[in-house]
Amino acid sequence: MPLSKYITALQEDPLLSKVVRNSAHLFSNNSLSLALSFLMGILTARLLGAAGFGLVGLVMGYASTVNSLLSFRMGELVVRYGGEYVERDEKGKASALIKAAGLTEAIVSLLAFVLVLLTSGLASQYISKIPNTAWMFSFFAVGLLANFNYETSIGVLQITDKIKFLGTINLIQSIVGVSIILSAFIWNGGVTVVLLAHLLSKMILGLGVFVFAQIQLKRILGVGWWKASFKSISPYRSIIHFAISSNISATIIKIFRESEILWVGFFLSATAAGYYRVAYILVGLLSVVVDPLIATVYPELNRLVVKRAWPSLLNFLRKVTTLAFAINLAIGLGLILFGRLILTVYGRGEEFTAAYPALLVLFVGLAFNYTLFWNRPLLLSLGLPEFPIWVTLVAGMVKVALAFWLVPRYGILAAGALLSYYYIASVGIMVLRGLKEIHVRANNALPGEQVT
Repeated sequence: MPLSKYITALQEDPLLSKVVRNSAHLFSNNSLSLALSFLMGILTARLLGAAGFGLVGLVMGYASTVNSLLSFRMGELVVRYGGEYVERDEKGKASALIKAAGLTEAIVSLLAFVLVLLTSGLASQYISKIPNTAWMFSFFAVGLLANFNYETSIGVLQITDKIKFLGTINLIQSIVGVSIILSAFIWNGGVTVVLLAHLLSKMILGLGVFVFAQIQLKRILGVGWWKASFKSISPYRSIIHFAISSNISATIIKIFRESEILWVGFFLSATAAGYYRVAYILVGLLSVVVDPLIATVYPELNRLVVKRAWPSLLNFLRKVTTLAFAINLAIGLGLILFGRLILTVYGRGEEFTAAYPALLVLFVGLAFNYTLFWNRPLLLSLGLPEFPIWVTLVAGMVKVALAFWLVPRYGILAAGALLSYYYIASVGIMVLRGLKEIHVRANNALPGEQVT
């Protein structure tokens, strides 16, 4: 299809237009946040060097990983069931569900904070491998308390079509963070000031999202929504099963995919973690455009599944995949052509250019993932939360087993290659399973269910 006709087709699709509009608002603010984050990262890397830059990443990554190990992915629960209740105007059920989700997440955040405090010494010994850094892990863990309702609040903004507010909050926290680090760069600050900047940014993000979500809850559910009885939640078994499955799935994903820098620190060193972190940050450009799509697409997937609109769902997936592929291709060409040059900006001289090969192999896997970003949300919407668990578990176990052999020998290049393998294997299988399920349900559906 010619480009002009494709763009016209996108503009004439009301569902995709809605997704693009909401995503564009997020992207516009995220673009400014991205520029500030890049500046923040460059200043930090030049201020602290590869080892210090890696240490900061290890400290932040540890708190995030511990929290994810306990997390029940309440945002997904709110979208899956809360979105369905709101769609059916069952406000009592929606209120009770969101209340339960928020309380559960608050308890988990507190437990995660305590766990980081108790294990900070071990993290210093085996992850950072730098003496007298245990206090840093404990210090940054305070951010977990400020994010006590983050996932639930994100879910609320998604089902109320107000996820665009996340872009505004991201922009504010980026401004605060880069201002502090710029001051540290001018007056020769150290790791403590850098961690403080990231901690304050994290607190602004968590509390800001919470406030915006509360405003939306009062708007759609009423002022006293939080008084709803837990007894109105139904069906209990499927909701609890979904929450537990999401927790297990999130834990597996965090261990095998989103805690990469911790594995690099464990197998290699803080300096190697610094190189790997820079490569991962640059490849993370893929997420800047696609993350807003993820946030806006998931609720629409869920609505189409609830309506059993199988033809519309397949058409929607086809279009968002094409859009994501075009974006990732453009970013990929930029990284290939200018990646090495950008790496020189992070350090003095050629310090960080050693990360360029890892950058390229990381791009392959992450581009595959961000092109087919709807793989897991689709399975969740279809009521198949267990399938991602087994796929990610098996692919992840292979990845870690190979890491013990390859990463100590071949360094961050092997780490990047293994992560790309993991993305391609797990995402590919989940996509095939989701599409197969749609076709099965479409073939078995009654004529009246084929909503277009």
